[in-house]
Amino acid sequence: METFEGKVAIITGSSGTLGSVVAEKFFHEGMRLLLVHLHEHDLPELFRDKRDVLSMVIDLSRPDAAFSMAQNAIDRFGRIDILANIAGGFTMGTPVHETPMKTFDFMLALNAGTVLHASSAVIPSMRKQRYGKIVNVAAGSALSGKALMAPYIVSKSAVIRLTESLAAENRDFGINVNCVLPSIIDSPQNRLDMPDADFSRWVAPDALADVISFLASDASRALHGASIPVSGLIQVL
Repeated sequence: METFEGKVAIITGSSGTLGSVVAEKFFHEGMRLLLVHLHEHDLPELFRDKRDVLSMVIDLSRPDAAFSMAQNAIDRFGRIDILANIAGGFTMGTPVHETPMKTFDFMLALNAGTVLHASSAVIPSMRKQRYGKIVNVAAGSALSGKALMAPYIVSKSAVIRLTESLAAENRDFGINVNCVLPSIIDSPQNRLDMPDADFSRWVAPDALADVISFLASDASRALHGASIPVSGLIQVL
């Protein structure tokens, strides 16, 4: 079993359902963590007063904030080994012809913009050390167009293409860039939005965190630009 002892990981969206589970898993695997949140909140007891955990409130829609994030990680830990781009969100939409451009802009900024800015901020350091793992969260639904979901699908499709482009540009620098394609994640908000669904068919956050951990490990060293379906028992069309 691989050890992550001493590796430095940045986790964006680390206070969300998936981000918090990934943060806990990475911590137990021995990583030093920079936890990035959009809003101030109380850290879980697990991370309080831990020397190897730094928590920051950062708006990743701003490139300068993302570069500040990377610099803080380097100042505190001396390097950046892993970036888990988990920040993002979902909203149902209206028919495309009724959807205002600001809705597309919002979804693109939230899902693709955060990946772009965070990745751009850490890659110079990763290139210098000739090592790095970047794991992005796209979506299984982004593989094809669907009614009333265009802004979300367009933004998550952009994450897939960004993953492939970043992988092609950085593979010769020892950097692996890959993404996961979850179906429906079993989160409190999704349960609230779909109360009649069979939750057992959804993707458990800890199961998705296991795949993210694999992509953050050296066991994934031969993967570049891969989009890994993590669909639980749901058939993604």
